[in-house]
Amino acid sequence: MLFPKKTKYRKGFRPQVRGKASRKLELAFGSFGLKSLEGAWVTSRQLEAARRAMTRFVARGGKIWIRVFPDRPITLKGGEIRMGGGKGAVSHYVAEVKAGMVLFEIDGVPEDKALEALRLASHKLPVLTSVIRQ
Repeated sequence: MLFPKKTKYRKGFRPQVRGKASRKLELAFGSFGLKSLEGAWVTSRQLEAARRAMTRFVARGGKIWIRVFPDRPITLKGGEIRMGGGKGAVSHYVAEVKAGMVLFEIDGVPEDKALEALRLASHKLPVLTSVIRQ
């Protein structure tokens, strides 16, 4: 799974996903891409599940790029814990995905395979997506 090797601060503020993306709007590497239509947090587990679905479908052919990285820590306190006592431990990492951001790109496979691989990946993500092409 994806997570940062080292961070400046172990725990951070909770990220808010508002507005539209101003970068990562166009395809930069591949011929086909998966673009988000809404904003949300995407966890490293969800990104890994989507990547695995794509890789398995294209049978290790072509090249896949992940354009977002989960670098924001999310903390959780255990269940049935009284109020107070400080902030909880880091539970997982999320990527802040804004509307219009390209999440995945794929190249080196036929169009029908690329579209199906991206469709399978979209089912693993918590955002509405659309497939874009160059």
